[in-house]
Amino acid sequence: MHTRRVTYQGFLRDDGLWDIEGELHDSKPHDFEIHGEGQWQAHQPIHHMRIRVTFGEDMVIRDLAVAMDAFPHGPCPSALPNMQRMVGEVLGRGWRQTIQRHLGQVQGCTHLRELLFNLATAAFQTRSGAFAPPPDGRPPAHLGQCVGWDFNGPVVERVYPVFFRWQASAKA
Repeated sequence: MHTRRVTYQGFLRDDGLWDIEGELHDSKPHDFEIHGEGQWQAHQPIHHMRIRVTFGEDMVIRDLAVAMDAFPHGPCPSALPNMQRMVGEVLGRGWRQTIQRHLGQVQGCTHLRELLFNLATAAFQTRSGAFAPPPDGRPPAHLGQCVGWDFNGPVVERVYPVFFRWQASAKA
């Protein structure tokens, strides 16, 4: 009854910065109407939105571009200028709270926030050296954040044996 496609692509630029492009596309396999807003044909996009975030090795956002090619309500594009509030923010811990602080509730668009939520993960996976331990001896940031990267699990034991069974309190 509904199809949502979300894609992310990561690129290394010639200037050494990184771009992550996110795209969200919603459609239905049948004609439908939103009362007072309009009618959509089968497979016509209800939402088609794109974001490009540019950042450096420090994960700080340097630039952000947004497009709304399809949206269901007239006021939707009024959320676009507020997206610039994310420039200067860090794609890292507390990312979702940062998004909510700058773009939460009626300050932004639900669909653009959703694109931003997972964009940080795509940025992390795109960036070179993202999985390398920091030079200060701490474990990489992704360890301990999911069952696959459990400090006590077989993946950490195999890939990062120095951090196997690591505990922050013991190393602090």
